[in-house]
Parts: sequence; C-alpha cells; structure tokens
Amino acid sequence: MSVLEQLEGFYDAVPRAGARTEDHGPLTLFVRNGAGWPFYARPALGHPGPVSAADVARVRARQRQLGVPEAFEWVDETAPTLRAAAEEAGLAVHAHPLMVLDPAAAEPGPPASSVLSEGLSVRILTSADPALPTALTVPHLAFADPGTHIGTAGTNSLTALVPLHADPAAVERATARIDAGLTVFAAAVDGTTALCAGQYNPVGEVCEIVGIGTLPAARRRGLAYAVTAALVEDALAHGLRTVFLSAGDEDVARIYARLGFRRVGTALIAEPSP
Repeated sequence: MSVLEQLEGFYDAVPRAGARTEDHGPLTLFVRNGAGWPFYARPALGHPGPVSAADVARVRARQRQLGVPEAFEWVDETAPTLRAAAEEAGLAVHAHPLMVLDPAAAEPGPPASSVLSEGLSVRILTSADPALPTALTVPHLAFADPGTHIGTAGTNSLTALVPLHADPAAVERATARIDAGLTVFAAAVDGTTALCAGQYNPVGEVCEIVGIGTLPAARRRGLAYAVTAALVEDALAHGLRTVFLSAGDEDVARIYARLGFRRVGTALIAEPSP
C-alpha cells in the first residue's frame, strides 16, 4: 500500500469516531455527533470516478440544510478532479504542503519533558494536567492570526478566551479522548499556561499531527518545533509507523522539514470565499 493510500484510509476513518456519514456519490459528508469541531465532506474512499461541480453543489446544499460549514478537505493527488469542481461550484481552495515523517532523516528533537528556558518546558499532557484548558485555547488565537510573525495577542488574550474554548464540556471531551488513547496533546508550558500546543490522533499505525498553534506574542522562540518534536517522539515510542501533517504554508513546512518531514503531496481545503 502506498503512503497516499494509507493516508486516504486514515482520513476516512478518523471522523467516524465522532460523526455519522452521508453518501453523496463520489463524496462522503461527515456530520459531527454532538459538540466539537465540525467536520467536512471529502472524496468517498475507493470511489474511482471524477467529481463534478454539480456533485459539490449538492453537498453544499445539504450542508446548508444541516447548518454545518460548507467545507471540503482532500488530497490533490488522489482526487485530481475535485479542485476544478470546487472552484467551478464557487468555493475558494487553499493548498497546504502534505508531509510525512522520514525517521531516517529526522534531526533529534528535545525530549518531551525537556526545559526550553527557565520556567518553560514542553511535555505530553495527561488528562489531569492543569495546562489542558489553555492548551485547548491557544490554537484558536494562533489560527486567528496565521503566519510566523510575532503578534500582539498574549497571555491576557489567552486567559480571556479560555471560558469560550475550554469550558467544562470541552475539557471533559478532551480528557475522555486522552484517557481512551484517541488523542495525545503536547504543549510548551510556562507555569500552568500553554504558550504553544498541538495534538496527534492515531488510527492503527498511522497518526496525523494537527492543531499546532503558538500564542502570537510568543512566536519565534522555537515552541512549535519543540511541541512537534515531542509529539513525534511520543508517536514513534508508541509504535506508530506513519506520522504525517499538513503545513500551513511553505515557511512552516521548512520548520517541519528540520524534524524529518518530507512532502508527499498537497492537502486542499475548500470553503466559501469570505
């Protein structure tokens, strides 16, 4: 089985733990059960045919009916007709480097419990870790101000958003996933505050590292590199053979390349234009 075939199986399997599926011909729509990040539509696993703009339009209509985001995610190389169909259907398509870890090429990263500077360390979070609420929140601030530049949002902004993104129900969902082995979180922590956080989600021997986000005011300190290294170390220690991620852009991809990630394709996300 090729790497891209492994990733296709992973992409199809991961949402099923928290969503129901709807068959729309060449596309599968994942609809989340309960609260949490909303899902998306993607190419149906094993469907050999092309995808048309009409196929995309039908799924968008169903997403609007359900009140869920009109979002599509896929790998360009495994569904080459979908990009043109999505654009013809009126969606904006964003491209991200798709990268898989080559363990032989990886530079040694800091261990998961290493100290980055006085009072600041990176570690794998347990379900009882007091840094978990800020670890759930900091990626939201990071993604609201994308890129690698130093931003203005700092710890005061982070503290203010914790009640929104890490309410008791959200923390309970996260702790349940940690305890069940469905998600592993890592964070660069100052005291009990996560300045950078991310996670990986394993399925079989494959896992995807997702949600790496650094507090904008804390950028340019190597925190994303250290958190990613901790997740890679933990994944390999638990026997995962294929570790992959999607980089935000080429600048971010260069950071991941230092850890041994190599580009294998292009991950595409389609959504309505702002």
